[in-house]
Amino acid sequence: MNKKLLLTIQISTLSLVVLLTILFNSLFYILFTSKCESNFGSTPLEAKIINVDEYLPFDENSKIYKLESNTKISGDLPILDGASALLPVYSAVAHAIYPKESVIYDGEKYTNESSIRFTDTKYAYKGIVDGDVDIIICAGPSADQKSYAANNNVELVYVPIGLEAFVFINHVDNPVSNLTVQQIKDIYTGKIISWHQVGGPFRLINPLTRPEASGSQATFRRFLGKDNEIKKNPIQSFGSSIGFSFRFYVEDLVGNSKVKAISVNGVEPTKENIRNKTYPISVEFYAVYRKDNENPNIQKVIDFLLSEEGQKIIDETGYVKINE
Repeated sequence: MNKKLLLTIQISTLSLVVLLTILFNSLFYILFTSKCESNFGSTPLEAKIINVDEYLPFDENSKIYKLESNTKISGDLPILDGASALLPVYSAVAHAIYPKESVIYDGEKYTNESSIRFTDTKYAYKGIVDGDVDIIICAGPSADQKSYAANNNVELVYVPIGLEAFVFINHVDNPVSNLTVQQIKDIYTGKIISWHQVGGPFRLINPLTRPEASGSQATFRRFLGKDNEIKKNPIQSFGSSIGFSFRFYVEDLVGNSKVKAISVNGVEPTKENIRNKTYPISVEFYAVYRKDNENPNIQKVIDFLLSEEGQKIIDETGYVKINE
């Protein structure tokens, strides 16, 4: 075979491969991707990092609720940390009862000398077990976080200090605005895979989850129940999504106009419905500390959180009082 003919065959083969690839991708777009894009988006909640600068204690421009309390703590100050969504709470607590000079922020992060740290749920639970922080403000722990404490022979004390709604969210253009508890569980366990099955359009549901160490994922696991396994067909990733988080995070911290919190069992996740316990997925959040920590100021902080002033901070921040 001469070289000219061989080159012609090679070019023709390459052209055919390119053409088939284009045809396959076009067909895949028409059959799947375009169906996800047409009426409502496929991702209901974009990740957002909390801007610490907006929630600093002792800053006149801070968004925290500024309560000037007569209760003041001095001496061995408990180091505070917690979940990202609860930063406005423990920052406001420090503003109310800690000395100003105890909070040290270098313009990017809290320093190791500061009485406040800002990590997230995963590292807050690790920090409390390791003894790096004294009190964390978080949702309940995951199974792995409980195991980490047990494996290190650390007993943690969980003090409920507030209530919050655990919410499920989808795109604002999605016509489905209410699901039952059982429907949500069926979606995440693979029994329901299309929005059509819950009164919506003929479109796959893409059930999103969060990192296992996050407070929202741990709360979701408890909601789903230990006997239910998360199941998702890979093709559902091309559908329109449902996700979950905490009400305050969705409405106040993220403020994404493209998503909405759906009602559950016909009840909307409002503060009033959390208070009167009609919303079916209300959860507690906690002040957590090591039982063997002998710092006497820990109890003083806990007492403040449960006091009228501390509960006012929780309520004014956007959460719900525990002792309503």
